[in-house]
Amino acid sequence: MKRTRVIIMGAAGRDFHNFNVFFREREEYEVVAFTATQIPDIEGRVYPPELAGKLYPEGIPIYPEEELENLIKENGVDQVIFAYSDVPHEYVMHKASEAMAAGADFRLMGPKTTMLKSEKPVVAVCAVRTGVGKSQTTRRVCDTLKRMGKKVVAVRHPMPYGDLAKQACQRFASYEDMDRHNCTIEEREEYEPHIDRGIVVYAGVDYERILREAEKEADVIVWDGGNNDIPFFVPDIHIVLIDPHRPGHEMRYHPGETNLRMAHVVVINKIDTAHPEGVVEVRKSIEALNPKATVIDGASPIFVEDISLIKNKRVLVVEDGPTLTHGEMTYGAGVIAAKKFGAKELVDPREYAVNSIKDTYMKYPHIGTLLPAMGYGKKQIRDLEETINRADCDTVVIGTPIDLTKLTQLNKPSVRVRYELQEIGKPTLEDVLKGI
Repeated sequence: MKRTRVIIMGAAGRDFHNFNVFFREREEYEVVAFTATQIPDIEGRVYPPELAGKLYPEGIPIYPEEELENLIKENGVDQVIFAYSDVPHEYVMHKASEAMAAGADFRLMGPKTTMLKSEKPVVAVCAVRTGVGKSQTTRRVCDTLKRMGKKVVAVRHPMPYGDLAKQACQRFASYEDMDRHNCTIEEREEYEPHIDRGIVVYAGVDYERILREAEKEADVIVWDGGNNDIPFFVPDIHIVLIDPHRPGHEMRYHPGETNLRMAHVVVINKIDTAHPEGVVEVRKSIEALNPKATVIDGASPIFVEDISLIKNKRVLVVEDGPTLTHGEMTYGAGVIAAKKFGAKELVDPREYAVNSIKDTYMKYPHIGTLLPAMGYGKKQIRDLEETINRADCDTVVIGTPIDLTKLTQLNKPSVRVRYELQEIGKPTLEDVLKGI
């Protein structure tokens, strides 16, 4: 039997999931390679044989996406599977054109072929873009379910940046678990707030295995989505965040538009800080694409521990990394807090940037006078620390969801910015979760 030869384009997340749930045990397909982008140091590795299965005793090589055209031609590839998220529709079609010109079919895989069915109720929290406020919405959902007497387990969209075999199925219930698994800043940003609330978090690579483990200790599973990807599990309630700060993006990004069209509930977040015109525009998008969805208005008010560390100070603002990079935001909670509480100046960190942080500014020049909290590994965390310590400022304003001082030794005062979702009026998340 001639096997259909496949390359899966990804970023160490959905690509591995699509392989696991669809290709791994199918003899009619041969996945000859993964390609990788967005995440540093993923390419040049191998998807390990322990995860790849009996059809792939040597594992599957992972190459830089830049080599896609040559890989198609050299390996006689029949199909290219696009399997990552938070990219413009036009970008996806450019990749399709590249694959097709090299001689391969181009394919997107949807819910029917990639979603797993749980024995327990699933509430999925997703978004149309990175940085919309999904994390605080997920926390609000978990708090609401706990008040309803439910045992909640969160399953986070994958962020496997280390040893893939060891990260197949990870359980986080304490800070020690994060230390033991050598979690990156990006992972800690998502796990810490749940752990602080006493909620167990699962993540990793093999989501069939993860789901079955989570089911053993949950009344309700909350899918904590990443980027703007669609859920890996079939949701009983699918909540999707939409951003009035970036009106129109809900119709222009993949697979954010898919999420919006699938949603049972749409949360318009950040109404308190968005322009009214942006709010009006996203309401029109909801009406056009998913008029049957329940719409919840939300705000994400800002809180800081000590306003005096910001007022009349020259501040360096550190924001969530992915929100600024492929999320394309030019500000976040840190900037909003700095302006709200009277900072004298936002210090430009670019002249102080070193090594991988300097490379990040070259790759994402739109970031401007903010410092993305990049930390995909120990070296990058050290680069971030050195950049902050080199900066000439009075205070570091930390707009990420974690306590950055636990991972770095800063030589100047810092203040954390916190933000939680608040529903405005009716309906509320509690209203839509009552039937779960």
